[in-house]
Amino acid sequence: MITAACAVLVPQTRTSRTTARGRAAAVGDTERVRAILLELAPPGTRPQDLPQRLVDACDQALTVSGVGLALMTSEAVPAGLVAASDEVARTLEDLQFTLGEGPCLDASRTGRPVLVPDLASADRLVGGRARWPGFAAAAIGAGAAAVFALPLRIGLISIGVLDLYRDRVGPLDRAELAEALAYATAASRMLLTLRTPPEDTGGEPAWHVPLAHDRAVVHQATGVISVTAQVDLADALVLLRARAWKDDRPVDEVAADVVAGRLRFGPDTAWSPG
Repeated sequence: MITAACAVLVPQTRTSRTTARGRAAAVGDTERVRAILLELAPPGTRPQDLPQRLVDACDQALTVSGVGLALMTSEAVPAGLVAASDEVARTLEDLQFTLGEGPCLDASRTGRPVLVPDLASADRLVGGRARWPGFAAAAIGAGAAAVFALPLRIGLISIGVLDLYRDRVGPLDRAELAEALAYATAASRMLLTLRTPPEDTGGEPAWHVPLAHDRAVVHQATGVISVTAQVDLADALVLLRARAWKDDRPVDEVAADVVAGRLRFGPDTAWSPG
């Protein structure tokens, strides 16, 4: 448990990328996951710092360009960005939320890793253009050439996705994929622990998942649109995303306009349901 690790573990020395890639093949998955959790939580580590430590460590352990960690709802909808190693990783999470398509959503929905070594390819087996035309074009424009989305699940319950990207084309080799899956398992255990209040905190605040971006303004705007356009919440989110896509703006900015009253959706506007 991370709670125990935070309290008693000794800091570990960071290994090189080559050594880290080889370790996943050299030890069992359970041992590797435990080692990752121990490295993340030396004495004195604050629980709220663990997600950022995890994405940074994963970024260093693999030959990838960046890593993002997102919570997902049971309907495979992004619920919030937990941590990102760089701005491109953050942008990829925003794009998938805005467009409603991408490897993160597919991985969460199917419960299987989605590995795309060449985003620009139209081949559905290795590329992204045929599967997510909007996301692939925007992601390439943001600097990504390959993406790898690993679902985070507890049993049959989907709780999030660990998203990796590269700025060059190419697959993860077998050892890197094993290492990436070990980080995904470690992330699942970390999120589960952070989401569960400790049985006895001794007066300390309960731990919760710290979100880098909770989409609160989007949720507020969706509620407003649901009322003004007289649609359910799912259709309200579709309308909001469509407007963001048309205007080529982040969905959060459009949502802020809705909440502030600068933009209205409804029967008497150009943006009305069907």
